[in-house]
Amino acid sequence: MSEPSPEPSSPHMTPEEFRRHGHEVVDWIADYWTRLPGLPVRSPVAPGDVRALLPDAAPERGEPLSAVLADLDRVVVPGLTHWQHPGFFGYFPANTSGPSVLGDLVSAGLGVQGMSWVTSPAATELEQHVLDWFADLLGLPASFRSSGAGGGVLQDSSSGANLVALLAALHRASGGTTVRHGVVPEEYTVYVSAETHSSMEKAVRVAGLGSDAVRIVEVDYDLAMRPAALAARLERDVARGLKPVLVCATVGTTSTTAVDPLAELGPICQRFGVWLHVDAAYAGVSGLVPELRPLQDGVEWADSYTTDAHKWLLTGFDATLFWVADRAALTGALAILPEYLRNAATDAGAVVDYRDWQIELGRRFRALKLWFVVRWYGAEGLRAHIRSGVALADELARWAEADERFDVATAHPLSLVCLRPRWADDVDADVATMTLLERLNDGGEVFLTHTTVRGAVVLRVAVGAPTTTRTHVERAWQLLAENHDWLSRDFAEAAAERARVAAAERAEAERRAAERAQAAERAQAERAEAERAEAERQATDRDAAAATAAAAATEVEVEPEVTGPVDAEATGTVEVDAPAARDETADRADDQIAQIAQPAE
Repeated sequence: MSEPSPEPSSPHMTPEEFRRHGHEVVDWIADYWTRLPGLPVRSPVAPGDVRALLPDAAPERGEPLSAVLADLDRVVVPGLTHWQHPGFFGYFPANTSGPSVLGDLVSAGLGVQGMSWVTSPAATELEQHVLDWFADLLGLPASFRSSGAGGGVLQDSSSGANLVALLAALHRASGGTTVRHGVVPEEYTVYVSAETHSSMEKAVRVAGLGSDAVRIVEVDYDLAMRPAALAARLERDVARGLKPVLVCATVGTTSTTAVDPLAELGPICQRFGVWLHVDAAYAGVSGLVPELRPLQDGVEWADSYTTDAHKWLLTGFDATLFWVADRAALTGALAILPEYLRNAATDAGAVVDYRDWQIELGRRFRALKLWFVVRWYGAEGLRAHIRSGVALADELARWAEADERFDVATAHPLSLVCLRPRWADDVDADVATMTLLERLNDGGEVFLTHTTVRGAVVLRVAVGAPTTTRTHVERAWQLLAENHDWLSRDFAEAAAERARVAAAERAEAERRAAERAQAAERAQAERAEAERAEAERQATDRDAAAATAAAAATEVEVEPEVTGPVDAEATGTVEVDAPAARDETADRADDQIAQIAQPAE
């Protein structure tokens, strides 16, 4: 009897294999963080370069982890823009940290589905508790705590939070009819400023209102929404029979970190019965720091509020903190309970099911990484990180204000500084600024982005990466100054060359004009000489003709007049009529003179 065939080995990674390879992956991440300062911040690859390094088909057989890690270095890392690099000053920070990565690792390892309380009670209750912690830490109103009518939840992004806030506002404004019948065209209106994040308009589109429902409220010189302009627009729309639904106020706009005046906007929204949503995606976490909390004065008027822990709070993407003062409006807009999700705890109304607080049904255990972060750093550690970014940005702004090559374009209450380079009058300032930006980013040491402020292109320097120190900010400033000087010299040399070429062209044009003038003078003189010669020739011809005629006239022989009879026989001559002959000769001479006297044709 033959031996049975051995069973094929399992393709699944065993716990021991995971332990061994997990150490390898953690070592790889730690090594990556160590070598980050030596990598170019922005990826130098061209479109298609990464795909060109990948095989056309997926592997038929499994490969060792060592091969995957090797391709991380060969294929992936060169194609990355390194958001954790100490020279990353673009957009806003997208911080992560060791505790956050470990929290994400645990969440991934647990692999739980937190859509309902019953699917993992700890996933829901830990999230509720952590969101209550942060409501306290940020100084948010008591209505946002889970112990009252409101509460907090972790969304995937502030873009998603803006959408669910709008849906909740629509539910409240319509009395729930939008859930059953949808929105009526040209009935509801939403109010933003020109500085509001584009995700709010996207939310309006997704909600079915259409972009025409958006009202753009004027801003003041500091790019903050003007309360009087908001009130005027609300009054006008109400008078036309429209229903204002939501006002989106921003604390720390994406472009410049401008701050809308919540304390003035709030009472206006309450007077018109409009939902006030506060988008504080970047700047909201600054409320951890008591001296920065006044930027959010008036937040107690808010119906909903969002801020991102994954920007400036050392927590990896995605981790958006979102609160509502009345969760009934939110769940009323989003809750659907099919039979296969029913359970006793939900039916009893004793629990929160976060699937009703978001667009998606499923949800990861995001709260774990935030819990790891706040447990590792503590509130004081998080405050220290925020203060560090603000201090470094403030120092950069002071260097720029003292330098004749740059202007600080806007207020900089947080860790973003907008710089407007100065250029010579004959230089296109926007083109020059974008050229400076590309030179900086191409250099690989730093990465910056740009925006426009009052119609002019400016450079955004966003400080916040946990590895960024004063040395890195100093280097960024040095590179800004050096490249500005290089470009200014280049522009000046180019202008001088253009001036030299223009002068040479003018001189050549003047020389050619002089030559043309001289040629014209010569031609005119030649024509005059020719005319004079012709006149002389004609005069000579006339004189010659007259002389010829006169000579012809004098050569005619004139016979003496015979006065008496002549004897023909005695003389031997024939008698002729001499006077008649003379008359005929004279007539011919007169005709010749008359012809000569005719003017030349």
